[in-house]
Amino acid sequence: MRPVTLESRTIAAGCGTLVIAEIGVNHDGSIERAIELVNAAKAAGADAVKLQLFSAQRLMHPTAGFAGYQESRVNDATPAEMLARYELSDDGVRRIVAAARSIGLLPLATPFSFGDLGLIESLELPAIKIASPDLVNKPLLRACAKLGRPLLVSTGAATMDEVEMAVSWLNQWETAFVLLHCVSSYPTPAESANLAWIGQLQRRFVSLVGYSDHTTELAAGALAVAAGAVVIEKHLTLDTKAAGPDHEASFDPGQFAEYVKQIRSAEVLLGKPGKRVLDIEGDVRTVSRQSLVLARPVAAGAAIEPGDLNFQRPAAGLPAMMLDQVVGRVAARNLEAGEMLQSDMLAA
Repeated sequence: MRPVTLESRTIAAGCGTLVIAEIGVNHDGSIERAIELVNAAKAAGADAVKLQLFSAQRLMHPTAGFAGYQESRVNDATPAEMLARYELSDDGVRRIVAAARSIGLLPLATPFSFGDLGLIESLELPAIKIASPDLVNKPLLRACAKLGRPLLVSTGAATMDEVEMAVSWLNQWETAFVLLHCVSSYPTPAESANLAWIGQLQRRFVSLVGYSDHTTELAAGALAVAAGAVVIEKHLTLDTKAAGPDHEASFDPGQFAEYVKQIRSAEVLLGKPGKRVLDIEGDVRTVSRQSLVLARPVAAGAAIEPGDLNFQRPAAGLPAMMLDQVVGRVAARNLEAGEMLQSDMLAA
């Protein structure tokens, strides 16, 4: 799996999880609230913040309807009216991005239409997030790829064949990308999180995989990291009970901080690839492994028989695993019962 670079940040196994605070529309159309969320993301330990860039008029056809979770949380007559309240001006986005950069956060964004790409280009954002519905939107995906930035591609509500199709396009265009396991339900019940799909996506596409988390489980991010996720995206809000489509599936700043803390603990516990003997295991390895020990005397020139040997700690003699190689060898001198067998006790 090839590493993906976002400015000075490398995304790869063992390089630390990129934690993205998804601001989305939780700013409720307020630039000041968006900047407050940026600052909250930094305080909670996030590495990046992500905005959604859209024009309701460009994106929504008059026949568009609400998703069930939206309909129960907003009072607008149409989805276009709802989205119009959450639109950000270009100048507002520039202010939010500048605020993020000023405190060391990576600014990211999701475009939903061709008209959103110019702002991403002018702001020189280091990566583009692709929302789950646009996994199969080849024209938009291709336009994003042409900007030459890595893509973080969510896979919610998609079949494996659809993911394979999108991956084939990205590989054809030689685009750096990270797939994000995602369940498009807000919030996602724990029993539907299916974190096992992270490993499935890794194996199927030999790709870096992250997790766009819509659960309300504080442990979900840490468990996703343990499952192999290298990017975690989670919605951040100032108030989970506020009116609006995404607040309920989000974490407030205190929850988000605990969420990040658990992710960092998971990273420590996960460690780095490469099974080996650790320095802290050295003494236990020596004192607890067993050696070959003479159970009875063996005269010089006599062959060692299986009954001549016992196995005892510590690992200060020939190891027990060498039993088959030792049996039949000839004693180089008289050997006493209880002696721990050494290589120089055997004739060449």
